[in-house]
Amino acid sequence: MTGVQETPVHALLADGTTARIRQAGPADREAVQRLYQEMSPQNLRLRFFTANPASARLAADRVAAGDRPGYRALAAEYDGRLLGLAEYEILPDGSTADISVAVADGWHRRGVATLLLEHLAHAARAAHVTAFSADALAENRDVLRVFHDLGLRVTRHFDGPEVHCTVELTQDETYLSAVESRGRLAGIASLQPLLRPGTVAVIGAGRPPGSVGRAILRNIRNGSCTGRLYAVHPEARSIAGVHACRSVADLPHVPDLAVIAVPAAAVPAAAEECGRAGVRALVVVSAGLDTRHSGALMDVCRRHGMRLVGPNCLGLANTEDDVRLDATFAARHPGPGSAGVAVQSAGVGIALLDGLARLGIGVSAFVSLGDKYDVSGNDMLQWWEADGHTDLALLHLESFGNPRAFSRTARRVARSMPVLTVDAGRSEAGRRAAASHTAAAATPAMTRQALFTQAGITAARTLGELLGTAALLHAQPLPRGTKVVVVSNAGGTGVLAADACVDAGLVVPRFPGDLVDELRALLPDGATAGNPVDVTASADAEQLRRCIDHLVRRGPADAVLVSLVPTALATATGEDLVRALTSVHGPLARPLVAVLPAQAARVELLPRAGGGTVPAYSDAEDAARALAHAAARAHWLARLPGAVPELPDVETGRAKDLTAAFLDAEPDGGWLDPRTTALLLGCYGIAQIAWAWARDEDEAVAAAKRLAGPDGRVVMKAYWPGLLHKSEQHALHLDLQNASQVRAAHRDLVTRFGDRMTAVVVQPLADRGTELFAGVVQDEVFGPLVVFGLGGTATELLADHAARLAPLTDLDVHDLLTSPRCSPLLFGYAGSPAADLGGLEQLLHRLSRMACDLPELAEADLNPVLAGPRGITTLDARVRLVPRHPRDPYLRRLR
Repeated sequence: MTGVQETPVHALLADGTTARIRQAGPADREAVQRLYQEMSPQNLRLRFFTANPASARLAADRVAAGDRPGYRALAAEYDGRLLGLAEYEILPDGSTADISVAVADGWHRRGVATLLLEHLAHAARAAHVTAFSADALAENRDVLRVFHDLGLRVTRHFDGPEVHCTVELTQDETYLSAVESRGRLAGIASLQPLLRPGTVAVIGAGRPPGSVGRAILRNIRNGSCTGRLYAVHPEARSIAGVHACRSVADLPHVPDLAVIAVPAAAVPAAAEECGRAGVRALVVVSAGLDTRHSGALMDVCRRHGMRLVGPNCLGLANTEDDVRLDATFAARHPGPGSAGVAVQSAGVGIALLDGLARLGIGVSAFVSLGDKYDVSGNDMLQWWEADGHTDLALLHLESFGNPRAFSRTARRVARSMPVLTVDAGRSEAGRRAAASHTAAAATPAMTRQALFTQAGITAARTLGELLGTAALLHAQPLPRGTKVVVVSNAGGTGVLAADACVDAGLVVPRFPGDLVDELRALLPDGATAGNPVDVTASADAEQLRRCIDHLVRRGPADAVLVSLVPTALATATGEDLVRALTSVHGPLARPLVAVLPAQAARVELLPRAGGGTVPAYSDAEDAARALAHAAARAHWLARLPGAVPELPDVETGRAKDLTAAFLDAEPDGGWLDPRTTALLLGCYGIAQIAWAWARDEDEAVAAAKRLAGPDGRVVMKAYWPGLLHKSEQHALHLDLQNASQVRAAHRDLVTRFGDRMTAVVVQPLADRGTELFAGVVQDEVFGPLVVFGLGGTATELLADHAARLAPLTDLDVHDLLTSPRCSPLLFGYAGSPAADLGGLEQLLHRLSRMACDLPELAEADLNPVLAGPRGITTLDARVRLVPRHPRDPYLRRLR
């Protein structure tokens, strides 16, 4: 890391204050000296083991000496003031660094030292430091507690009044959980002035009644906001009955939250005015900010430590009794309830609020994220997890700032409440000009789906499907599995409902004989007691209720779907068949849903006698998809969290050296040649079929003689830098049986490709097996993605692939093996022997480890991989490296 000047970042302290973390250097001499000079004698003694004022000058000189080999100093500052300093100096062994940390008086116990040490450890790992070493006075309990609470392994050695601490820098799950917990608490603290403000100001309400600012001011006033409300206007003293002042500085109380609704060019100045006055949070509804205005807005927010929602958003709302804030320009106030909603699109937000209102599902907090400069879906998940009011989270996210951190948060939150999203942008045509099969397979839609699946997020395809699923999860228990009983009063609608269930991946099982007899005793003559159950149009409400009640209590399925159509018979007798659904007694052991084709609304919640509701859909497909999502959530919750296994014989250091050597020779990156590819894969225990490098015809013949198996047959492949798809260019020959055929094949390749061909690769002809492909692609946003599926020449044509984000747990690997349509071939389809599943699992885990170790790994493409009962054989492999610095997705920093 010597000589590297990292870009300053902003991060949250424990109390929600925004601190700036940057590299310290010569310009900080006076600030560092002042930091120590302003310390109390006691704190100065704890830092230097002496209260000698000369220590401040010596410490300032050390920082002012600047960046030098083995030394790094990081500063934390707020509003231009130095809050803390952390330093390391690498010891002669090269793997340990001596550290020190100091915090300004008045800023203790606010997380300054911990935040600095997290960032210092990040820099040290990049410099190949594996441990920190520190000496402290035994009475310095604060610094010893900081070391202990980092989440890293700490050993102590006491020597009289001093204690020597060694802090191992291994970034394991314990450490990540500790960092995550600190980030969560800091994030929640920073959102308090945004979502629970005591004072709110609206800037840009104006005098015309039709302005956005006026609509927001009116909604806040009419929504019975419990806090103080002001308007800011250069001329008006009152707007819509709300007291107005010329500037934020003139307000009688400093706002916690300011809502800015001014023209785009005026936004940065308005934000600056807020920051100088001490405002702690902004909602910017203004749209159309250009790059200059956007940069200025973010600079103001970070400099003054203000959290920001927007710009280009609908606003936010919090319905808690002691808040009752509606700072949106929506047409109606969201009703109080337990659904948290965060959206990027204002239009989607309005649609979701209206849809939830029609269902009678209230909202705990609503945030329109807009262009999402700062506050994100990750922030909102953490807020809902802790607010004590939310039990259902609905998200609409068009982009992800830090998907891996979002995945960790969502995975944790989804254990306590359903997290639903609408998967927008599925029509993306994939990666354009994909360089390999892996890159071609790894479409943005597949990458997002991998994130959602691994994190336990329920991803709907449309807003209607999202609301339909939310209605079910809000109203009904989760099914234990995927088996569904279908009941109808018209055979045709029952068949359609059964088809919809099967299409959604559910099962409509046959009934056992005793259950058929029991149902026949409850139903009128002519009823069909199989599954689907056709009670016929002659069934009255009580017969239908008894049938449903019996199936809900005792039935063999995990959910009951009832499809009802109005008939002339029911109308003539005054029968209310829907009442049979809502009068089933007591708590439900399994979900009960209705399909009412005559219903106008796409989904409604029907009140049950005695409390609760039953979701009713106008289309069986909506009901089936909602049940399928509920079953998938139940399955996800029932699984224990997976684990990333330890892998023997992995040579990470050697792999990094190979990578560095290649990029030194090829600064722009590129595809590795076969020999370097084999060396890199070998560092991770990924073996290829035996092969030889032949530069001319004679070497090819010799290689064929040496490598030919019992049948004497070999394969010859042309090679030149940049050759990727050999089959498409007819750059290979198969089933070569003797020396003359080898010579003829070589001459053919030379004739067709000439000097472009560098050499050929000779391999023995492989045994039979299932052709698969496995690979890795580094997504610029999501990180490494492992892709697996059917291989060979038809891999892109058939598109039978599955993907998961690395690092892969054992459960992720199981899902990869079982998700593709070709998976039955691996488990012994039609009596054929099963493939070596253990070998496939190892291959995927090792690819995942390689991708996580090497951020420079842009693509790895193993195709075909031959899977047979006696082992796994990689027949062809390609690897592309690009220059890329590692970025720790879990390091605490704001965007």
